[in-house]
Amino acid sequence: MAVKTESFVINIGPQHPSTHGVFRMRMTFDGEVVVDMEPVFGYLHRGIEKLAEGRTYKQNIPFTDRLDYVSSMTNNQAYVMAVEKLAGIPVAERAEYLRVIMAELQRIANHLIAVGAFLNDCGAFVTPFMYMFREREKILDLFEMVCGQRLTYNYMRFGGVSHDIPEEFLPALKRFIAEMPGFIDEYDQLLAENEILLTRAKGVGILPGEMAINCSASGPVLRASDVKWDIRKADPYSVYDRFEFDIPTGSIGDCYDR
Repeated sequence: MAVKTESFVINIGPQHPSTHGVFRMRMTFDGEVVVDMEPVFGYLHRGIEKLAEGRTYKQNIPFTDRLDYVSSMTNNQAYVMAVEKLAGIPVAERAEYLRVIMAELQRIANHLIAVGAFLNDCGAFVTPFMYMFREREKILDLFEMVCGQRLTYNYMRFGGVSHDIPEEFLPALKRFIAEMPGFIDEYDQLLAENEILLTRAKGVGILPGEMAINCSASGPVLRASDVKWDIRKADPYSVYDRFEFDIPTGSIGDCYDR
């Protein structure tokens, strides 16, 4: 005998314990299956564009820190690069390499908080999150060493950076680089054998490569759908064209691959 169920609507957000940004999802469920989702954006709009109209280009740099506090360095970089392109401002070579170092450290820190938060939302509360935060704190220590801040850095400047790295930065960075592969193996064991993650992410939310491209997906979302595309290789900026690195991709584009 077939059991008939009725769909029901749940509003998740804009202030919900499971959301990490002020964002609303109007979700329609049939049992535990999501049959429709309407995203509602705009709750994080703080009028930065209007504030910027009354300030100089340089005074606007700190605003970019607040666009996404877990990616402050890369927000800084995107803004100063745009102004440099408009004004034809050359960038010192050493500063270009410093920007890449900071951007890649920020990328790692961002991935750590994303994976930890995802596991937390899946129901593997606290422990995986703390594992990820352990290494993220080491990156924040490096940022604090460079610019005195752990979240909002205000480090990039037109034509370069605000100041050079301190003497103790490179030894600390080398230690972090030497230790990180071991931590990645630890994370892999934690994730690959996590029954909660496997049940709730494996084969769930599959986004085929063609659909990902049609939806203008980019970054990890696009690469998870087995599309080998990375802006740092496809259209390299700064000095990324001087580096060799692999582009990791997923196989089926589910939540687990992402």
